[in-house]
Amino acid sequence: MRCIFSLISIIFLSFTTISCAQEEKQQVLPQQDLTNPLLHKDVEAQQKWVDSIYYSMSLEEKLGQLFMVQVFSSQDKATKTKIVKLIKDQHIGGLIYSKGGPVRQARLNNELQAAAKVPLLIGMDAEWGLSMRLDSTYAFPWNMTLGAIRDNALVEKTGYQIGEHNKRLGVHFNFAPVVDINTNPKNPIIGNRSFGEDRDNVTEKALAFMKGMQSAGVLANAKHFPGHGDTESDSHKTLPTITFDEKRIDSIELYPYKKLIKEGLSSVMVAHLSVPSLEPRPGYPSSLSKHIVTDILKDSLQFKGLIFTDALEMKGVADYVEKGIDGNSTTKMPQGGENDLKAFLAGNDVMLMSENPEQAIKLFTTAYTDSIITEERLSHSVKKILMAKYKVGLNRYSPIGIHNLVEDLNRLKDDLLYENLMENAITVVRNKEDILPLRKLDEKKIAYVSFGDDDGTPFYEELKKYTKVHHVKAEKLDELLTKLQNYNTVIVGLHKSNASPWKDYKFKDQELVWLYEIARTNKVILDVFARPYALIDLHTIENIEGIVVSYQNSTIAQQKSAQVVFGAVAAKGALPVSTGIHFKVGDGITYNSIKSLSYGLPEQVGMSSEKLSKLDSVANYAISNQMTPGIQLLVARKGKVVYNKNFGKHRYEGDDKVKFEDLYDVASLTKILATLPLLMELEEKGAVSLDTKLSKILPEYKDSNKSDITIKEMLSHYARLKPWVPFYAATLDSVTKKPDAKYYRRKYSPNFSIKVAEEVYLRHDYPDSIQKIIKDSDLLSRQRYRYSDLPYYILKKYIESYYDKPLDELVQEHFYQSLGANYTTYNPSQLFSNSQIVPTEIDDYYRYQEVHGYVHDMGAAMQNGVGGHAGIFSNANDVAKIMQMFLQKGFYGGKRYFKTETLDKFNKCYYCHRDNRRGVGFDKPQLGEAGPTCGCLSLQSFGHSGFTGTYAWADPEEEIVYIFLANRTYPRAGKNLLLRENIRTEIQRLIYEAIIE
Repeated sequence: MRCIFSLISIIFLSFTTISCAQEEKQQVLPQQDLTNPLLHKDVEAQQKWVDSIYYSMSLEEKLGQLFMVQVFSSQDKATKTKIVKLIKDQHIGGLIYSKGGPVRQARLNNELQAAAKVPLLIGMDAEWGLSMRLDSTYAFPWNMTLGAIRDNALVEKTGYQIGEHNKRLGVHFNFAPVVDINTNPKNPIIGNRSFGEDRDNVTEKALAFMKGMQSAGVLANAKHFPGHGDTESDSHKTLPTITFDEKRIDSIELYPYKKLIKEGLSSVMVAHLSVPSLEPRPGYPSSLSKHIVTDILKDSLQFKGLIFTDALEMKGVADYVEKGIDGNSTTKMPQGGENDLKAFLAGNDVMLMSENPEQAIKLFTTAYTDSIITEERLSHSVKKILMAKYKVGLNRYSPIGIHNLVEDLNRLKDDLLYENLMENAITVVRNKEDILPLRKLDEKKIAYVSFGDDDGTPFYEELKKYTKVHHVKAEKLDELLTKLQNYNTVIVGLHKSNASPWKDYKFKDQELVWLYEIARTNKVILDVFARPYALIDLHTIENIEGIVVSYQNSTIAQQKSAQVVFGAVAAKGALPVSTGIHFKVGDGITYNSIKSLSYGLPEQVGMSSEKLSKLDSVANYAISNQMTPGIQLLVARKGKVVYNKNFGKHRYEGDDKVKFEDLYDVASLTKILATLPLLMELEEKGAVSLDTKLSKILPEYKDSNKSDITIKEMLSHYARLKPWVPFYAATLDSVTKKPDAKYYRRKYSPNFSIKVAEEVYLRHDYPDSIQKIIKDSDLLSRQRYRYSDLPYYILKKYIESYYDKPLDELVQEHFYQSLGANYTTYNPSQLFSNSQIVPTEIDDYYRYQEVHGYVHDMGAAMQNGVGGHAGIFSNANDVAKIMQMFLQKGFYGGKRYFKTETLDKFNKCYYCHRDNRRGVGFDKPQLGEAGPTCGCLSLQSFGHSGFTGTYAWADPEEEIVYIFLANRTYPRAGKNLLLRENIRTEIQRLIYEAIIE
């Protein structure tokens, strides 16, 4: 007892400024004090509850309320027993949860709350969400990332959703936001946890975060008072020193606190810092300083909320031993608790993570008995704690529900917010010669080089959605530079660990050398997936044309950054910190989207993920019922791809699962993907009009029965042309029904140069025979709607004649290359491995082999694979680009391909009054009951279908693009079950049912 009394005397003497007069300043919180952030809306009921609890407590129970003890949900049974004992015997008032999992924590918390006489106040460090401490929970972006966002409403929403997660898990206090102003890039512990270095931006972000979280019913905590942003040491390990004068601290470090306090901040955490200008005692921690806690925070800043110490087990305070005037220790008390008492006497309300709460409570009891702690002082803090408990609903405590807990902490709405946050955060800081966003893709040869902790696969995979990009790797610099000679644009990604905000963010010395050498000979875009301070190490940026800061290396950050690089998503962010001599806080070059397809979630464009998931079951039904071996299925709305999935395999047997980069024979989609855009271009040039007659564009038709047929009539399928001519049949042996030796050879020669399949070569002049057969063919008896491939044979000849160039080259040069449609081509086996090409049929009537890598359509095959009506191979993503270009009235990726009026002219039904729904080239919705669509979309919509099971449709009214690619003809064309069972239109119907706004 003498030892404790001696210790009390020492602590009392160290607080010589605590006089009776000063104690009188610490009044019990008046009921009328409506500026108290802990007040409940029902002030009277709250006060009654607080008083009833307080006055029923013993001294030990009151003192126990002042302590918040650390708990791990992953700890063993023995440790849990100790915590229960602390709750029952020491009556501790709260718990701060650390590492573990949500379900384990919920179960443990329910047990521990059941052991408490007064419900426990639960706190957590959940600065970027519960994942800061728990597995299986959602990780939101770090504060530095949020600091780059110009729209503070998004930060408020982040605070709200983090608050929802905390509340669901029974957490009442989130020790966030961090309001430290990170003016020191070398700060080892704050860094990414700060909103940045600008006091106004930090304050605005912190205020928004606080408001959001507190509106969700979780109390906020601003930390680390008076400011931990300009240190080069970590208070977990030592006592950092803040050397600034009082004026600087007041204008910078304290600024956020002033603003947040005025707006209802619930609590503040006091850091363990040495601040000589505020606390003259050398090496005296701020958390123990009455001048800092009471005189400044409580009196000067008029803060009336709860005040927490930072963890008292941290080295910044735990190692503190008070010195005498001779420099020697005045006390070395083994019992512990002295710092807890000093912290309380300094003005703190809650002692967080005491090293020895049992001993501290004993010490507090003696101090109370000796009047060092007065009743007024004790009631001041305990009643504030009880007020906080009432405000968070602990007067009506109920256990945490375990059912669906993990699902509730990982919601679709969290993904949605994360996507929006990253779209708004990514910052372009350098854009020499407007290299960004990347346009004129036909002029670009792009390589990707990865530095850092991983290879940036999500970034690379997203880049490839826009154009051809090669990931170039090398062990040595010379080897890398040699490989990069074939490229004119190099994207360099610095990918640092996303595991925590404290991970290393710097370039390695070798990476900097390599970067400078790459930039010396190539145009370089540097994308930093780490904190912005990585840019400080750049000695020069002279040869680096573009620099993007993406802040984090999460999958979504990488995907969104690729979309910013290609202009699908606008560049919006602003640097929250300065990065040496090159870039200053607030820098951020903005640009608008150039209307390339972006990628995201359905809810971002007013659709339901849950409803769109119904498409899966229809696709799987089609495959399981052998309507097609595989499917690529894509849905976009308002320029954003929100559903892009693959189903099944290349063949019913085998292991070749359908992948995003697999190419399908799109059959008659060729009409609108190749021939039609070239014809539209010619119409704009004035070379033709819709009323141009066939005899005018092809003189050989002057004396034919087709001389007066117009382009409009042909492409509206209203020209009396035969639906189809089986050109191949005339080249088969009349007896064997196999390719006749008169027309075919097994080996290539100049006279037999048209390869229709493996070891099957057609005579080089046979395409001329096809044209003659068409020219000389009979017309139907009367003018009526009859779908026909023949116009596209005719127009192919005209287009190639006009440009004096093959159709396949024309469509690449005029459209596909600049669109970034690099998976769209005729004759795919010349460019791609057969493992990437989906087979179409086992042909037993013409080529007598599996048709794989060659066009399925016989007429197109007989034209060397290049037909105006068929022959294109593509994937869903590329087809969507072209359809989106049509939907956007001829504009895509920063380039105008057609005038608006041109699209309107071709997307018009000229013969609807004659029961013909067709536009010019485009198919249109049915006029009656049956037709090519679900009947649930606008008459402005347009598209086409293909014999192999393909379908592409766009609707300007709802801004929807729908792509369905399949090989329903494999292994036999036979019955078209996809059509018979309306699979494609049923999916279309479900797409429209998924629209929610």
